[in-house]
Amino acid sequence: MIAFVKGTVCNCEKDCIIIENQGIGYRIYVANPLKFSCGDEATVYTYQYVREDALMLYGFSTTAEHDLFLRLISVKGVGPRTALGMLAVSDANEMIVAIEQNDVKYMKSLPGIGAKTAGQIILDLKGKLVETQSDDTLETDGTIKEALEALRSLGYKAGELQGIAKELSDAKLESTEAYIRHALGIMAKRKGV
Repeated sequence: MIAFVKGTVCNCEKDCIIIENQGIGYRIYVANPLKFSCGDEATVYTYQYVREDALMLYGFSTTAEHDLFLRLISVKGVGPRTALGMLAVSDANEMIVAIEQNDVKYMKSLPGIGAKTAGQIILDLKGKLVETQSDDTLETDGTIKEALEALRSLGYKAGELQGIAKELSDAKLESTEAYIRHALGIMAKRKGV
C-alpha cells in the first residue's frame, strides 16, 4: 500500500494531479486539484483503491483529510468518489463539527448525500472523529483552555467545543468567565436559540 507520494506536480487535471517521483508519474485523484501548481514539490497522502476493474490512488494534502476520508468510506453507501466530492466542497474540520452536532442539513448540502446517507454518516461517525482534528485548531491561550474545560465539565461534547475554539481565540477576551459566556452564546446561536 502506498502511504504517500512526494515529488513534483507535473500536471493538474479536472479531478486529479500527476506527480513525478523518480521517473514514475502517479495519477492521484484529489478533491481540489487547484490547490496544487505545476512544477511545485508536493507531498500527497494516499489511499489505494483496488477493485476488479480499477486500481486508483486518492490523495490528500493533510493527514486529517486522509483520516476523515477513511472514516467516510467506512459508512455504508459512501464510496471513494462520493467522499472525495464531499471533501471538495467542505473543510474537514467543518464536516467533523457538523457530524458531532447532528447537522443533517449541512451534510445533505454536500454533493451526493441525501437524507438517508447523511443520517447514516452521523450515526456511524459521531463521537469517533474528534481525535482526527488537527492540533492547530486547538486552543493555545490558558484562559480559553480553562473555559473549554469548564464547559466540558458542564456536559458539552468535545466536538462542539473544538468547533468553537477558533472563534474563541479570535475574540481576545480577558477572563475565563467572559470566554464561557461567549462560547455559550455561539452555541446557542448555532442551535437557533
